[in-house]
Amino acid sequence: MKKLFVVPLIVGTIVTANAQPKKDSVALNKRRNVSTVQYGIASFYADKFEGRKTCTDEVFTQKKLTAACNTLPLKCWIRITNLRNKKSVVVWVNDRMHPANPRLVDLSKSAARALGYTGHGLTRVKIEYLGKEKPDEALMAGGNHNN
Repeated sequence: MKKLFVVPLIVGTIVTANAQPKKDSVALNKRRNVSTVQYGIASFYADKFEGRKTCTDEVFTQKKLTAACNTLPLKCWIRITNLRNKKSVVVWVNDRMHPANPRLVDLSKSAARALGYTGHGLTRVKIEYLGKEKPDEALMAGGNHNN
Protein backbone atom coordinates (compact mmCIF):
# COMPACT_ATOMS: atom_id res chain seq x y z
CA MET A 1 0.00 0.00 0.00
CA LYS A 2 1.34 3.43 -0.97
CA LYS A 3 1.69 6.25 1.50
CA LEU A 4 -0.17 9.18 -0.11
CA PHE A 5 -0.69 11.33 2.94
CA VAL A 6 2.51 13.38 2.25
CA VAL A 7 1.66 14.39 -1.34
CA PRO A 8 -1.51 16.41 -0.63
CA LEU A 9 0.23 18.31 2.16
CA ILE A 10 3.17 19.24 -0.09
CA VAL A 11 0.96 20.17 -3.07
CA GLY A 12 -1.30 22.25 -0.84
CA THR A 13 1.68 24.09 0.58
CA ILE A 14 3.14 24.84 -2.85
CA VAL A 15 -0.14 26.15 -4.25
CA THR A 16 -0.71 28.36 -1.21
CA ALA A 17 2.86 29.69 -1.27
CA ASN A 18 2.66 30.60 -4.97
CA ALA A 19 -0.85 32.07 -4.90
CA GLN A 20 -0.79 35.75 -5.88
CA PRO A 21 -3.55 38.09 -4.76
CA LYS A 22 -5.46 39.52 -7.71
CA LYS A 23 -4.51 43.15 -8.29
CA ASP A 24 -8.00 44.54 -8.67
CA SER A 25 -8.37 48.30 -8.91
CA VAL A 26 -11.31 48.17 -6.51
CA ALA A 27 -9.18 46.51 -3.82
CA LEU A 28 -6.34 48.96 -4.45
CA ASN A 29 -8.66 51.96 -4.03
CA LYS A 30 -9.81 50.66 -0.64
CA ARG A 31 -6.21 50.73 0.59
CA ARG A 32 -5.27 54.23 -0.55
CA ASN A 33 -6.82 57.65 -0.88
CA VAL A 34 -8.44 58.48 -4.19
CA SER A 35 -6.57 61.13 -6.15
CA THR A 36 -8.93 64.07 -6.57
CA VAL A 37 -7.47 65.14 -9.93
CA GLN A 38 -6.16 62.82 -12.65
CA TYR A 39 -5.02 63.34 -16.25
CA GLY A 40 -5.13 60.83 -19.06
CA ILE A 41 -6.81 59.61 -22.22
CA ALA A 42 -10.56 59.13 -22.61
CA SER A 43 -12.32 56.87 -25.10
CA PHE A 44 -15.99 55.99 -25.46
CA TYR A 45 -17.99 52.76 -25.37
CA ALA A 46 -18.60 50.80 -28.56
CA ASP A 47 -22.25 50.31 -29.49
CA LYS A 48 -21.99 46.55 -28.80
CA PHE A 49 -22.16 47.29 -25.04
CA GLU A 50 -25.64 48.84 -25.28
CA GLY A 51 -28.04 46.94 -23.00
CA ARG A 52 -25.34 45.00 -21.13
CA LYS A 53 -25.03 45.07 -17.34
CA THR A 54 -22.34 47.22 -15.76
CA CYS A 55 -20.34 46.33 -12.63
CA THR A 56 -23.00 48.10 -10.55
CA ASP A 57 -25.79 45.99 -12.12
CA GLU A 58 -27.13 48.96 -14.06
CA VAL A 59 -28.06 48.46 -17.70
CA PHE A 60 -25.65 50.41 -19.91
CA THR A 61 -27.09 52.89 -22.37
CA GLN A 62 -25.26 55.37 -24.57
CA LYS A 63 -27.93 57.95 -23.66
CA LYS A 64 -26.87 58.40 -20.02
CA LEU A 65 -23.85 60.35 -18.79
CA THR A 66 -21.83 57.44 -17.40
CA ALA A 67 -18.23 56.25 -17.28
CA ALA A 68 -16.04 53.21 -16.74
CA CYS A 69 -12.86 53.85 -14.77
CA ASN A 70 -10.30 51.57 -13.11
CA THR A 71 -8.68 54.21 -10.88
CA LEU A 72 -11.75 55.59 -9.10
CA PRO A 73 -14.35 53.92 -6.89
CA LEU A 74 -17.61 52.72 -8.38
CA LYS A 75 -20.78 54.72 -7.71
CA CYS A 76 -19.12 58.11 -7.58
CA TRP A 77 -19.46 61.36 -9.52
CA ILE A 78 -16.64 62.89 -11.55
CA ARG A 79 -16.20 65.98 -13.71
CA ILE A 80 -14.34 65.30 -16.94
CA THR A 81 -12.82 68.17 -18.90
CA ASN A 82 -11.63 67.79 -22.49
CA LEU A 83 -8.20 69.48 -22.48
CA ARG A 84 -8.43 70.32 -26.21
CA ASN A 85 -11.57 72.46 -26.06
CA LYS A 86 -12.15 72.96 -22.28
CA LYS A 87 -15.67 71.47 -22.43
CA SER A 88 -16.64 69.51 -19.33
CA VAL A 89 -19.36 67.16 -18.16
CA VAL A 90 -20.30 65.49 -14.87
CA VAL A 91 -20.76 61.70 -15.11
CA TRP A 92 -21.58 58.72 -12.89
CA VAL A 93 -18.91 55.98 -12.61
CA ASN A 94 -20.78 52.69 -12.86
CA ASP A 95 -18.39 50.32 -14.62
CA ARG A 96 -14.82 49.06 -14.95
CA MET A 97 -12.72 48.74 -18.07
CA HIS A 98 -10.74 45.68 -19.10
CA PRO A 99 -7.58 45.61 -16.90
CA ALA A 100 -5.33 45.75 -19.99
CA ASN A 101 -7.00 48.96 -21.24
CA PRO A 102 -4.37 51.72 -20.94
CA ARG A 103 -6.86 54.59 -20.98
CA LEU A 104 -8.01 56.48 -17.89
CA VAL A 105 -11.74 56.51 -18.62
CA ASP A 106 -14.29 55.10 -21.08
CA LEU A 107 -17.40 57.25 -21.52
CA SER A 108 -20.88 56.78 -22.90
CA LYS A 109 -21.41 58.43 -26.29
CA SER A 110 -23.62 61.08 -24.67
CA ALA A 111 -20.74 62.10 -22.41
CA ALA A 112 -18.24 61.98 -25.29
CA ARG A 113 -20.60 64.13 -27.39
CA ALA A 114 -20.86 66.67 -24.55
CA LEU A 115 -17.06 66.85 -24.55
CA GLY A 116 -16.95 67.17 -28.34
CA TYR A 117 -14.65 64.30 -29.25
CA THR A 118 -16.80 61.59 -30.87
CA GLY A 119 -15.18 62.40 -34.23
CA HIS A 120 -11.69 61.84 -32.80
CA GLY A 121 -12.29 58.64 -30.80
CA LEU A 122 -9.81 59.64 -28.08
CA THR A 123 -8.96 62.83 -26.23
CA ARG A 124 -6.79 64.02 -23.35
CA VAL A 125 -8.87 64.74 -20.24
CA LYS A 126 -8.72 66.01 -16.71
CA ILE A 127 -10.84 64.11 -14.18
CA GLU A 128 -11.97 65.65 -10.90
CA TYR A 129 -13.39 63.34 -8.25
CA LEU A 130 -16.59 64.89 -6.85
CA GLY A 131 -17.58 62.19 -4.34
CA LYS A 132 -20.37 59.71 -3.75
CA GLU A 133 -23.14 62.27 -3.26
CA LYS A 134 -24.93 63.59 -6.34
CA PRO A 135 -23.69 67.12 -7.13
CA ASP A 136 -26.19 69.98 -7.04
CA GLU A 137 -28.19 70.76 -10.16
CA ALA A 138 -26.14 73.85 -11.06
CA LEU A 139 -22.99 71.74 -11.33
CA MET A 140 -24.80 68.96 -13.22
CA ALA A 141 -26.34 71.35 -15.76
CA GLY A 142 -23.12 73.21 -16.54
CA GLY A 143 -21.53 71.39 -19.44
CA ASN A 144 -18.94 73.94 -20.42
CA HIS A 145 -16.57 75.02 -17.63
CA ASN A 146 -13.39 76.84 -18.48
CA ASN A 147 -10.94 75.51 -15.91
